[in-house]
Amino acid sequence: MRRYPDRPVVSVGAVVLDGQRVVLVKRGQEPLKGRWSLPGGVVEAGEELHAAVVREVREETGLTVQVGDVVEVLDRITRDADGRIEFHYVIIDYVCGVAGGSLACASDADDARWVDRAELADYDLTTTVAEVIARAFALSASASTGSRPVRPAAR
Repeated sequence: MRRYPDRPVVSVGAVVLDGQRVVLVKRGQEPLKGRWSLPGGVVEAGEELHAAVVREVREETGLTVQVGDVVEVLDRITRDADGRIEFHYVIIDYVCGVAGGSLACASDADDARWVDRAELADYDLTTTVAEVIARAFALSASASTGSRPVRPAAR
């Protein structure tokens, strides 16, 4: 675990889509231990971002993915009871498609499953995770129609 870091930790996440389904994993480690989320993890030194996505998804789910566009870049900052920063991750989430493998829980995930988009509310997702998944579905839909969703200008 990367508790009480002296700087943010660069991480990647994968929104693995198949039609109207998305892969969710039940976190086996803090932060978010026991909660449903997206597969992903920390980028290793010398590892390129896309390679980190592929590795993390394979380690947590057994799936091989094709990495697509960036969906979101965000901070996950968790403070302890004293207000100290317990965790600080900068997460780059990518939309992904399945290239091979079979879904199976592995690595630091306690469970992994395909979830239909209409059933996401049953999985107690954080607001941020739910928003990232919604953006990935929109990005995927616009890619299939040849249009791109309008994104806010960079600040």
